[in-house]
Amino acid sequence: MPAEGFEPPTYGLQNRCTTTVLSRHFDGTRTRFGAPRAFYRARRLGNQHFSAGATGLGPISGQKAPATAELDGKARRVYTSTSMQSTKKPPAMSYVSGSCDRPLLYRTVDGVLKAAVHEHPDRAALAVPYQSVRWSFAEFDHEVEHVARGMLACGLKPGERIGIWAPNCAEWLLTMFAAARVGLVLVNINPAYRTTELEFALRLVGCRALVFAPRFKGSDYGQMLCSLIPELLTAAPGRLYCAVFPELRLLIQLGNEPLRGTLGFEDLSIAGHDLDESTVASLEDDQDADRVFNIQFTSGTTGTPKGAALTHFNIVNNGFFVGEGMRLAASDRICIPVPLYHCFGMVLGVLAAMTHGAASVFSGEGFEPLAVLDTVASERCTALLGVPTMFIAELEHPRFGEFDLLSLRTGIMAGSPCPIAVMCRVVAEMHMPQVTICYGMTETSPVSFQTQPDDPLDRRVSTVGRVHPHVQVKIIDTQGRVTPRGSPGELLTRGYSVMRGYWEDTERTREAIDEGGWMHTGDLAVIDEEGFCNIVGRVKDMIIRGGENISPREIEEFLYRHPAVFDVAVVGVPDPKYGEAVCACIRLRDGTMATEEEIREFCRGAIAHYKVPRYVHFVESFPLTISGKVQKYLIREHLRAALNLVEQAHA
Repeated sequence: MPAEGFEPPTYGLQNRCTTTVLSRHFDGTRTRFGAPRAFYRARRLGNQHFSAGATGLGPISGQKAPATAELDGKARRVYTSTSMQSTKKPPAMSYVSGSCDRPLLYRTVDGVLKAAVHEHPDRAALAVPYQSVRWSFAEFDHEVEHVARGMLACGLKPGERIGIWAPNCAEWLLTMFAAARVGLVLVNINPAYRTTELEFALRLVGCRALVFAPRFKGSDYGQMLCSLIPELLTAAPGRLYCAVFPELRLLIQLGNEPLRGTLGFEDLSIAGHDLDESTVASLEDDQDADRVFNIQFTSGTTGTPKGAALTHFNIVNNGFFVGEGMRLAASDRICIPVPLYHCFGMVLGVLAAMTHGAASVFSGEGFEPLAVLDTVASERCTALLGVPTMFIAELEHPRFGEFDLLSLRTGIMAGSPCPIAVMCRVVAEMHMPQVTICYGMTETSPVSFQTQPDDPLDRRVSTVGRVHPHVQVKIIDTQGRVTPRGSPGELLTRGYSVMRGYWEDTERTREAIDEGGWMHTGDLAVIDEEGFCNIVGRVKDMIIRGGENISPREIEEFLYRHPAVFDVAVVGVPDPKYGEAVCACIRLRDGTMATEEEIREFCRGAIAHYKVPRYVHFVESFPLTISGKVQKYLIREHLRAALNLVEQAHA
């Protein structure tokens, strides 16, 4: 369960699509309402109105607000005098708060499907061409009902955990929505996990059931499960008793030939045929949007994975407002090549689409650029999702020019820092004038910032946009103080989107979410005067060279300007003199050449001398997570060995 006794507060905000910008100006006196005086500046930017509406300032509990006439002459003179002394405008601080005239939805994941069935029963809900699946919302709901009944017939009870270990497929979504219907907690398991990681995940959350694919990309899931669970081959389906996983009872396999001891997915969907209809209906009536529905494991690029416990309320609302940011409508068709196990596919893809009556279209079990291009063209998709490396692979594919992408209008680039040059090409060459950038993390459901289609183009391609509706964000320095606008610091976020906590991990929950309910992201960011945010790196990725803090992202953006650079990752490596030195790992474009010295010369005179890479390393590829994030810690480890560098001991 989530960390015991820990539940971050939900913060209600005013109902206008605005971003509240806090400008600190405390003069030491009290306002009429007993709070410190704070002056807020309001300004109009495009369609957004900056106001003081969501600051939360108000009467002190139990204190009566005095009328002005009640103030005696002395107090009034002090008030006037103190106010007149403050003539210099204070610097605006890095705090923003988004509010919206669209209220938060109090709806479960199953409630999202029910609403779509009511409003758009015959519209396309799901298209999976490689499985020959095409379902309307009514048809999809019918299939979900069968699977939900099967889950109950197999003995699964509300609150129990059901894992899904499979690539993108129709059964993934059936499992997700059926689990929501009967009150189970869905556990997303990375298809790239191997035995050690799978064992850790299953033991941590205590899965009662596991839905799994027979194999994916050369990995034999059945074989791995048999190595972990020797009792499986002699167990009856649904009656597994395992020493390693004492809570695990039921394994459900996709495909036509289920492993001995497992139940086929088709058998699951017919297992509840004779179940009383009132059984499922009573569970639906008992659903609560504030209950934990989903456990998503963080990428695990360092240390053991953590299970972020997310409620229906978390992910339904985040999906809805992401869809609002894309201006989705029921006529849209969203191509989803990103993995469903990740919040990108599940929330920004499926839930964003379904909360707007739009169709979800899958291009394949995993990402393959040619399949994405073909799917967009043949299915006439209007939106496309992807991490930067996916868009790069699509743009650089030798058959890119063969496909008609004119149906595209919008989409999302997210998951890792989005190079400006790549964004510009996506807008121009993939016909996505309204493409948006999203920023967030699994623990925040995930999105906190998003660009808008009507933002100026230069802001849409060079920032992650402005704060999401009903979310608060501040930037703090190393002392925990809110930074002035334009100054970098760690990004903290608070609001409805913050997870309930890490499953069964009180200590790491308290490390991540402070007493004020602020989620510490570990990302370095800058918020400008207009509220636009730039992610400039990770707190842990920051390179400190001789006392100078260097943002790898800044150097990467500069190196993308070099005509031979296809992709780049900048990391810090040990240096005996300066503590750390800058190393640029570069993938060259096909048919181009460059030397280490040429790259350095390109930098000299254009960026500060201490940012010029001391080392330039040419590579064929980068180590990536399955969601496309570059694993910089692996790059650093490889470079330390390849360059024979020794990290110096330090305090």
